[in-house]
Amino acid sequence: MKRVILIVLDSVGVGEMPDAAEYGDEGSNTLGNVAKAVDGLSLRHLADLGLGRIIPIQGVPAVDEPKGAWGKMAESSSGKDTTTGHWEIAGLQLAEPFPTYPDGFPADLLEKFCEAIGVSGVLGNKTASGTAIIEELGPEHLQTGHPIVYTSADSVFQIAAHEDVVAIETLYSWCETAREQLRGPHAVGRVIARPFEGEPGGFQRTTRRRDFSLEPTGTTILDSLVANDIPVYGVGKISDIFAGRGISDTLKSHDNMETVDKTLQFMDRSHSSCLIFANLVDFDMLWGHRNDPESYGRGLEEFDARLPELLAAMEDEDMLIILADHGCDPTTSSTDHSREYVPLLVYGSRIQPVDLGVRSTFADVAKTLARFFDIEAPVHGTSFLNLLWKG
Repeated sequence: MKRVILIVLDSVGVGEMPDAAEYGDEGSNTLGNVAKAVDGLSLRHLADLGLGRIIPIQGVPAVDEPKGAWGKMAESSSGKDTTTGHWEIAGLQLAEPFPTYPDGFPADLLEKFCEAIGVSGVLGNKTASGTAIIEELGPEHLQTGHPIVYTSADSVFQIAAHEDVVAIETLYSWCETAREQLRGPHAVGRVIARPFEGEPGGFQRTTRRRDFSLEPTGTTILDSLVANDIPVYGVGKISDIFAGRGISDTLKSHDNMETVDKTLQFMDRSHSSCLIFANLVDFDMLWGHRNDPESYGRGLEEFDARLPELLAAMEDEDMLIILADHGCDPTTSSTDHSREYVPLLVYGSRIQPVDLGVRSTFADVAKTLARFFDIEAPVHGTSFLNLLWKG
C-alpha cells in the first residue's frame, strides 16, 4: 500500500518571486511577515519537519536535524490564483493567465446572463471585497431580488444573494448558467456562489458557498491516477477546483480543523494505494484576504497542533507533502493574492531529510507522484523522489 497525503495550506507563501513586481507584489512574504506581525510563531511540529530551513521565520527554529525534506517552489504558470496553483501542482501549466475584469464584466455578457436566468439586471459589477459589497448592496438586493455580481483581482465571477430572497438551489443554478456562458475569451477560472443572510448592517456570508470551476484544459495527475485505478480522495474544495474531474470521492469541510478531521477519516478508511488531496482554505479566505495577520498566525499554530495526529496515522510507505498554492500576505495594503514561492515539506518513514532546493515549477509534485505510484508522468516538472525516497 502506497499512499500520498497532499495538504495545501491555501495562500501560505514564503516570499516574493523574481517577477513579483509585475503583479504589484513587491515585499510580499506571507509566512515571514505574519510571523513578524505577531512577534513570532510557535510551530514546533512544522519546524521539526524542516519549515525553518526554508526561510527565516520569527519564532520557528531552523532545526539541525529535520525529520522531513524541505524546499520551496516557484510557479511557472502565469497567474497567482487558486485554480492556476492547484492545476500546476497537478502537472498542468498555463501559458496564459485566466481573464480578469478590474473594470467589471462587459455589458453584453451580463445582458446575456440576465436573460438566461430571467432577471432584469444585476447589482455591482465591479471589483470588491465580498463582505463589503453585501453591506453596500444588500439592502437594494432585498428590495429588487437582483443578484449581486462582482469580481476581484482573481479570475472569478461571483454571485451573492440573500438566502431568504434567492433559494440556495436557485443561486447554484444561476452559477451553473454563468459557468456555461463563460467560455472562450471569458473563461474565468471560477464562478462562485456567495450566499448570505441577516439584516442590513449585520449581513453575514453563510457556509453554503460553492465554486463552479473551469474543467482542466489538459490531463492532470489526478486523471492519470484514476485511469490506473488508484483512487483520489478530495477534502474541502479540491473537487470544486478540478470541476470534479479525477476525483474518486470527496468530503466537504467548513473550516481548517474540519478539513484535518476529514483527511484523517480518509486515512483511516483507505486500505490501498491512493492520493488524499486536501485544501485548508481559511488561511486565504478568512485571514489573508481580510488582512488579519493575528488570526492567520493562530490558524498556523492550530494546524501545527494537529500535525502529530496526521503523522501518527501514517503507514510505512505513506508520504506526506505539505505545500501552498500562492501567497496572500495579510500585512500588505493589498487584499489580493500575492506572487510568491510556496513551501515544500515532505515526510514519511522512508523519506530522507534532505534539502530539495528551489523547484522551478509546482508541477514537480505531479511528476513525483507519478514516479511514486509508477504511472505515466505528466509532461511538465521534474521528480524529486530519487532525492528523498529510501526505497
